Formats: sequence, C-alpha cells, structure tokens
Amino acid sequence: MECGATMSDETMTRDLLEAARGAALTAYAPYSGFHVGAAFRFDDGTVIAGSNFENASYGLAICAETAAAIAANLQGRRTGLVEVAIMGGPLGDDGALAPTAAPVTPCGRCRQVMNELAQLGGTDPVVYSGHATGWIEHRLSVLLPAAFGPANLE
Repeated sequence: MECGATMSDETMTRDLLEAARGAALTAYAPYSGFHVGAAFRFDDGTVIAGSNFENASYGLAICAETAAAIAANLQGRRTGLVEVAIMGGPLGDDGALAPTAAPVTPCGRCRQVMNELAQLGGTDPVVYSGHATGWIEHRLSVLLPAAFGPANLE
C-alpha cells in the first residue's frame, strides 16, 4: 500500500472476515464439528477475535462472539465497537474451514452480548455474516431490534 493510501471498505471487510476465519481454526468444537470465529473491529482499527469453545455439558458452550467480547474486555475495550465479522463451518480434510452456503449469523445470546458492548460505546456496529461465496451485512440494531441494555436499568 502506498504511503497515505487507505484500504477500501471492501478490502477491510474481507480482512475482518479472514480474521474471523482464522479464529474459527482455533475453535474447540469436538461435539458439533462446527467451528466459528468472530472478529471485532474497534474505531482505532484494532481487531480482537474469538472462537467457539464447546463443552461436554452442551449448554455451557461459549460462542465465538461472546469469546471475542470477553477478550475485548480483558484488553480494556468497552467502547468503540464498529464492525463484527463471523465465519463458520466444518473443517475439511485439509484442516481448512469449509464455510457454509448460508450466512452464519449470531445467535440471540451473542446479539445481546454484542449489544451490551455497543451500547457502552454508543455504537451500532455493522455485522458481516460470512458464507462460502461472500457475506451479508446488517446493523446490530436490525439483528436485535428494541434491545435491552444498560440504559434500561437507569
């Protein structure tokens, strides 16, 4: 990249999805075989990723988006969330992620967790849900309308 040049929005989105894909490769998914990675981009360009971590007591599994939110919190990041990318699917025989044909969208719990982080910083992040041939995008407020958050407790 030339000095002073900036990446295009599409390049930045692809890079964020690649970070999510890379995170999915670290997932611990022995029960479902479905590896998910999430990557959060903050307003200063920092990217923090997480992957799902399953548990023999299935209900105790941690989703990739929740893992990324916890990692962000551990780094002192509670504001500035602007973009989220999610990729998921099984691993192929070559060990590479085989993204699904349908977009991987966050579950309800993860939407709520991301909403908490977004509301703390007054943002409405774009959520990119990856699939085998690209991605779809929504604002978090579209994925979780009339969300409950910190302001509701005041």
